[in-house]
Amino acid sequence: MKFPNFHTVQIMAIVNVTDDSFYEESRVTELLAIEHRIAQVVAAGATIVDIGGYSSRPGAADVPLEQEWQRVDMGLAAARKVAKDVAVSVDTFRSEIVRRAVAKYGAVIVNDITAGEGDSSMFSTVAELGVPYVAMHMRGTPQTMQLLTEYVDVVEQVTQYLRDRVAELERCGVRRENIILDPGFGFAKSIEQNYTLLRHLDRICSLGCAVLVGLSRKSMIYKVLDTVPENALAGTVALNWQALVNGATILRVHDVEPAAQIVKIFREYTDDKGYRDL
Repeated sequence: MKFPNFHTVQIMAIVNVTDDSFYEESRVTELLAIEHRIAQVVAAGATIVDIGGYSSRPGAADVPLEQEWQRVDMGLAAARKVAKDVAVSVDTFRSEIVRRAVAKYGAVIVNDITAGEGDSSMFSTVAELGVPYVAMHMRGTPQTMQLLTEYVDVVEQVTQYLRDRVAELERCGVRRENIILDPGFGFAKSIEQNYTLLRHLDRICSLGCAVLVGLSRKSMIYKVLDTVPENALAGTVALNWQALVNGATILRVHDVEPAAQIVKIFREYTDDKGYRDL
């Protein structure tokens, strides 16, 4: 599997192989539906397909390892069938899931919402397998994270946390070019803190790793708009644009076609202004 250049703009499509994700339309639990979803997002412009078998919405229930693997296995099988040349990531914090995925399907990106804190073997596993790794900032667990939103300086503390995780990953043997950082919008942050982080995203980008943002239809959008996730697409488009302007290069989204349009316009915009070579 050849991975894209994470320092250029990429679209990561969310494929939730679970019945418990916060956005109902992203849930696909049957093989044919998963295959259809993956084919659809790739045709729309996704360059990475993110397979998740463990919901991380606030208050989500724990999922046993074998159940998570059953879901991830089905998702990866579907991806290899209908989009064999597209990069795939696995949204998991369990190193055993990563080992099984790589053993059966080859190299994948690891998208870990716990930045290695959910499994002490994760960093050594990623280093051994030589696969790209997304380290996200979160406090607590999906069950407790929204009770842990006290910060003295959310930008400085999130940036320092990610700086420390990069250092630990490198100490374990993970190459810097394989490290992607995610500030964790919506994870142990208030609405106000999410927007503060977005305004200062350049601080995280200054760490030198590619930066992924997951803003799609989240509560920081729909609560501000006094609506529901189903009505939060316009807000998602707006914030994804701002994330690109502020330095992010990977957009993790439910809605690939609008994201692809943003990217096309952004490339034209940056070429005209000479900001960055994408």
